[in-house]
Amino acid sequence: MTAFPDLTPAIRAAAPGLRGRLIANQPLSDLTWFRVGGPAQVLFTPADAEDLAALLAGLDPETPVTVIGLGSNLIVRDGGVPGVVVRLGGKAFGSVAIDGDHLRVGTAVPDMRLAKAAAEAGLDGLAFFRGIPGSIGGALRMNAGAHGGETTDVLIAAEGVDRTGGRRTFTHAEMGFAYRHSGAPDDVIFTHALFRGRPGNRDAIEAEMDRVTAAREAAQPIRERTGGSTFKNPPGGKAWQLVDAAGCRGLRVGGAQVSEMHCNFLINRDGATAADIEGLGEEVRRRVRETSGVDLHWEIKRIGLGVLEAVA
Repeated sequence: MTAFPDLTPAIRAAAPGLRGRLIANQPLSDLTWFRVGGPAQVLFTPADAEDLAALLAGLDPETPVTVIGLGSNLIVRDGGVPGVVVRLGGKAFGSVAIDGDHLRVGTAVPDMRLAKAAAEAGLDGLAFFRGIPGSIGGALRMNAGAHGGETTDVLIAAEGVDRTGGRRTFTHAEMGFAYRHSGAPDDVIFTHALFRGRPGNRDAIEAEMDRVTAAREAAQPIRERTGGSTFKNPPGGKAWQLVDAAGCRGLRVGGAQVSEMHCNFLINRDGATAADIEGLGEEVRRRVRETSGVDLHWEIKRIGLGVLEAVA
């Protein structure tokens, strides 16, 4: 495994009041659904938003900062991730508070849990989150959506901390949402979001969530080591149809395979490396471009260094 120089003494000296966990050379593979990848040079789990702000304010501006959530839509490359990797968790970022038709949600909350909390409160409009296997932080960054709904449909505002440690709030308009994209500054780490539901019938909402669950289980390889939808749908088309037409269903590179159940999913079938999975995705992109002329764009986020980069 790659071993980076230990940055933790310098970080603690610059921000001596840190209360969260700060760990050098922490393996990340167990934190991703693909179960691949190298370590974080430093993994930081802040105690709360103030703790996160303290870290960022004291950190050398040249030190890279990367945020990960539940790891459901992520490839960590085999050489690991230099700098500080921030992973939010715990009560400070994991709660849902409901006031009327408003829900204030920590960004470590799983999307599925938000859907359940809204249903229990009789709030409609958020059931689509049941079909998204990530956390609220990722949903904000990607305008995540499923089954006819998107984050932009229900978001009022988002709160976060920028690279200097400044606290920021973004209105819906300032989020700059587009298809699987947010225009919010890249250096902002979202900590909380405010959503609005609409009064509804709990039984009907839960029935809709059951429908979403059944549809997902019937069509997607959710019990495999996968990362969700690999490529964004091109305008007017479906990525999986292009992948299928290019003859990539079941295609393998090393231990990685294109799912035969849903060919916009890649699977760690047999001890794959991150390089196997990313290489398979690039081969699929090449074949689709060759057969249809369409350039597929990754929906899965890829972070870190390849093994050769890390050694160099």
